[in-house]
Amino acid sequence: MKSTIVGMEDRVSDLISVLDEDIRHVRRALSRLDELRSLLVKRDLAGLGRLLETIRDESDNYSANESRRQLIRTEFAEAMDCGVSDVTLSRLEAVLPGEKRIQVAQRKAELRSLTEKLRKEHLKTTMLLSDCARFNSELLRGILELGKTGAITYSSDGAAKHQSDSVFVSFEL
Repeated sequence: MKSTIVGMEDRVSDLISVLDEDIRHVRRALSRLDELRSLLVKRDLAGLGRLLETIRDESDNYSANESRRQLIRTEFAEAMDCGVSDVTLSRLEAVLPGEKRIQVAQRKAELRSLTEKLRKEHLKTTMLLSDCARFNSELLRGILELGKTGAITYSSDGAAKHQSDSVFVSFEL
């Protein structure tokens, strides 16, 4: 199996370039999350629109890298005589020769670190969006409850009647 992998030096180089693109992609995602939070706080709708368009463009361009990765995994799976889902960076590390092993290990460690940071930044962004939604809901409820008087009126038979609708002016006589 090792001799088969060693014979695929060009595919290992392709894998390293795919991993480098993955690293750049995760870094851009981190940058986009920072930008998103900043634009949300500033309430910059035009900026949010531009950011959304940029993310769509990058997503379309990144799909080519995903396809390359899947092709390389398939070729490694055939060379290693295993399933595509069994081809992992750790497993490749174990069979790669010296310098290529170090390069893959470095990319794997960097990707692991960046994805953990991305997970944390995503959580921060989710919390910000949740707080914004909660704040907007409270603000809207405060505005709509302005017309509520909380008054209790009584009918001719003495039954209490609570005003339950939100109105600014009551036309009831």
